[in-house]
Amino acid sequence: MSMPARSYLTGLAFLSPALFVLIGFFFLPVVLTAVFAFTNMSTSTGISGGSYVITGNLLGSLKAQGVAPTVVDALSQASFVVDEQSIAKAQAAGTDAQFLAEIEQQLSGKAFSEERAFERELKSLRYRPRSIRDLKLAVDQFELSVLNTRFASAAEAREAVSELVPSAPADVVDEIVDASYTGWRWTTSNFTRLVSSSDTWRLVGNTIFYVAVTLSFTVFVGLFLAVTTFYLPAGAASAFSMLWLLPRITPVVLYTVMWKWFTWEGGFVYTAAQALGLPAFNYMKGSVPTAWTIVIMVNGFIGAAFAMILFSGALKAIPVQQLWASEADGASRWQQIRFIILPHLRWPILFVVSYQTLSLLSSYQEIWLTTNGGPGRTTTVWALESFNTALNSYTGNLQYGLGAAMALILVIVGVALSILYLRLFRFDELLSRPKIEF
Repeated sequence: MSMPARSYLTGLAFLSPALFVLIGFFFLPVVLTAVFAFTNMSTSTGISGGSYVITGNLLGSLKAQGVAPTVVDALSQASFVVDEQSIAKAQAAGTDAQFLAEIEQQLSGKAFSEERAFERELKSLRYRPRSIRDLKLAVDQFELSVLNTRFASAAEAREAVSELVPSAPADVVDEIVDASYTGWRWTTSNFTRLVSSSDTWRLVGNTIFYVAVTLSFTVFVGLFLAVTTFYLPAGAASAFSMLWLLPRITPVVLYTVMWKWFTWEGGFVYTAAQALGLPAFNYMKGSVPTAWTIVIMVNGFIGAAFAMILFSGALKAIPVQQLWASEADGASRWQQIRFIILPHLRWPILFVVSYQTLSLLSSYQEIWLTTNGGPGRTTTVWALESFNTALNSYTGNLQYGLGAAMALILVIVGVALSILYLRLFRFDELLSRPKIEF
């Protein structure tokens, strides 16, 4: 084997763990999300194949869709037929042989539209059961009904509907059978529903506002903290940095509980407002402006701590000679920040903006644990709605397909924004060789 080929295989071997992680934890979830997004999977359909069941609710919707009332009424009623199939069914159920032979001899080929009429006929027979319960069990074996009956295949359901309503046209029977399917189907209706729903545009507006304002807070506060600590003495800078790291290293549940204690009834802000004669209420859920303020601050301080770490590390990498030279030339602190520090932070700022945008687009846990999207649904963002739709529905019917469609849209938006950021910040120039060396 040649040296280049051996080097290629060695490099591939070293990369294989990372490739497995990338495929298993990124590409595979995205692919599965895309697959589910084009289905109508939900709690009611399940995630495997379904059966065919005609229910009372289905008959009501079929009538509303224009199916003939006579057909719908026929499907909703049960009849009692004595034929080879029903006799075989009764025999398998253990009906008395003499009684069954008498039924076949005297009632074969007859049909009854009412259960009571069929019972009267059976009571007139010589070998009828003396127990009312046994007679009822025998009657049930001759019942012909499709209502709430589970059929394993479309062919079985179609045969049962045609037998009960022989006058129904074939296309109507197909429509009924198709509507009775309880399993999931391939569909694009999730995206049609999202485009046509007025709630979608409210969620889009909430998400844009949340991401834009929180991202601005994160970048500017993180940059301010990093630059401030950069000019402080080493001991004070370390203490100041550790203090601002608390939002990042504190468990999110504990962090949100602290904010609840801080802003709810009886909390610090509530008590202080009462003492000052200001309006005192639950600031986290009592009004839309205060709810948004808290949501942005809760997420903004976490992001600012992360940004401060990156910016502080990048500031320490700035050649100290440039700062000395600028001071010798009489540059002020603001001039150093504007002409030396900010240009050197171009890559960290790009990374923080890109990372935090994607993080904020997909984050919902802080909102869920604080305002839960309230008051009302005024602080509900796209990611939280996707989570509630797929995994936390108040109605109990989890809509996996619709939730996956919402998640897929987030992935597409995130990828598009990443490409936009790379072009906006001129990523190729950031990776070019430096023009000045020290």
